[in-house]
Amino acid sequence: MAGSHHISRRDFIKLATFTAGGVIGAAVGIPGVIYLVDPALGKAGEDAWVSLGPLANFPVGGTPTPISFVRSKENGWEKTSNSYGVFVIRKSEDEVLVLSNRCTHLSCRVNWKEDKQAYICPCHDAAFSLEGEVLGGPPPRPLDRYEGETIKVEDGVLSILFTEG
Repeated sequence: MAGSHHISRRDFIKLATFTAGGVIGAAVGIPGVIYLVDPALGKAGEDAWVSLGPLANFPVGGTPTPISFVRSKENGWEKTSNSYGVFVIRKSEDEVLVLSNRCTHLSCRVNWKEDKQAYICPCHDAAFSLEGEVLGGPPPRPLDRYEGETIKVEDGVLSILFTEG
């Protein structure tokens, strides 16, 4: 017979065993590799709307109200929870200003001091106005603001679009 190939029984069994082993190895190995690699490829931080509470909880009049919240994230196999904070200033019924409580110098937490009418950073004596502008010290820029597309009121609840990182 021209063109026909004869394969011995022994070679056929070797070939079948090799093929079956490859299929089983791929069936087990590929999901295993994905399981091990996927968490490391996940996003470290994501944008998320964070509720600060009912707008009615923030008095009109310009006095900063401190709000703290916790965000959890998974980075690979590690799950961490971090505490963040903002100051909410309700200037009028419709106007709300939300400022980060992190100093723009080295990210220390600032505190509102009523007697000084300023946010004071305890780390390097930085001072910020009610609006978050730099009054003194080493900060390179004003406090970070949530405004425009990063703040909303829905069903009477104030939320900010929080970005980690």
